[in-house]
Amino acid sequence: MNNNRGLSFVTLMVVIAISALALRSAIEWIIKSNISQNESEAQSTLKLIAASLDNYAKDHLGNFPKSLSVLAEDDPPYLRKDYINKSFLRGYDYSCPRLDATGYVCSATPARCTLTGNKVYTITTGGSIVSDDCGKKG
Repeated sequence: MNNNRGLSFVTLMVVIAISALALRSAIEWIIKSNISQNESEAQSTLKLIAASLDNYAKDHLGNFPKSLSVLAEDDPPYLRKDYINKSFLRGYDYSCPRLDATGYVCSATPARCTLTGNKVYTITTGGSIVSDDCGKKG
């Protein structure tokens, strides 16, 4: 009788271990899928911001705005929302550390590196976009 209890316990532990491994694999797949979607969305959003900035400059004698909020406030708006002043969107925070009359540098940074995204994207005047690993120190 004690032998059956021991066998049942071992069977239960094996089932729990296999279930934990399957659950871990499923969670990793979901996170990777979300990261991929977030990174694609970040690139698209940066391209949208750059196109809006370039269109604004074309309409204002080659001068870029002093802030992205100007793009959302114009009538008609160049952007439907101010991406900089929003909390993170789809796992990314947006900023334009350089935005003046002569050009711009805007970036998308994961809200949580390796959980919401693996890459930091930067777009500069003219629409050139580059990426760098968010976990990179330096």
